Amino acid sequence: MNSKIALVTGASSGIGEATAQRLTQAGFKVYGSSRRGEPAGSRGYQMLPLDVTNDASVQAAVDSVMLLEGRIDLLVNNAGFGVAPAGAEESSIEQAQSIFDTNFFGTVRMTRAVLPHMRASGGGRIINIGSVLGFLPMPYGALYAATKHAIGGYTESLDHELRNWGIRAVLIEPAYTKTPFDANMLEADAKLDAYHEVRNAVTRRLREVMLAAAGPEVVAEAVLKAALAHSPKLRYTPGGLAARLRLLRTFAPAGVMDAGMRKDLRLA
Repeated sequence: MNSKIALVTGASSGIGEATAQRLTQAGFKVYGSSRRGEPAGSRGYQMLPLDVTNDASVQAAVDSVMLLEGRIDLLVNNAGFGVAPAGAEESSIEQAQSIFDTNFFGTVRMTRAVLPHMRASGGGRIINIGSVLGFLPMPYGALYAATKHAIGGYTESLDHELRNWGIRAVLIEPAYTKTPFDANMLEADAKLDAYHEVRNAVTRRLREVMLAAAGPEVVAEAVLKAALAHSPKLRYTPGGLAARLRLLRTFAPAGVMDAGMRKDLRLA
């Protein structure tokens, strides 16, 4: 593999950290990133300061890797955040714009910054971390689900556009994953009394589900598989639950899916 160069966003914890570690173990030379960066030597891979909502920060991080290595073979777009369970109308327009700016437009910024270098080198791979919520609804998580639906559409179109340059775009769609992501979700900033009871009920249910969730290493393995595949699939659903949900979404009648989703979240 001759130490292919990988850039992983949001690599200070959770899926990003597990992915950076797994790629390093597999022989990639990895540059991780977070908003603040980290001192050299604190991990098995170098961390760069990178704010995916800032054009200059994105370009500076990509320029740094290019200056050091001369190429970027793999980009993993992982940085993102969510809003704690709440009704869709309980987030202000500003909060809605903020989550899209990180989760979706952050992916777009990173992709636009890296693509010229991949095209010049005649190859590369872009792996976007989506979610099963990119093909399923999430009551009381509408904004996060919307960003993941957007990433799914973007990735699928992008993959078709880039094949002539030997570049592929891939989507990883995990289900519930036990990471600090859930502890760091923002609270909705325009809460309404009308949603108080159901908001709390859905929050309790998600906490129950997270106790049994798989760890981020499952997602990291899927990323590595997609990174190394000679002819990668467009979508990877790591873990048994994600695979079952994709199968059900594809073949189950809409009414069955609707009833099952509401039953799982214990909605009336």
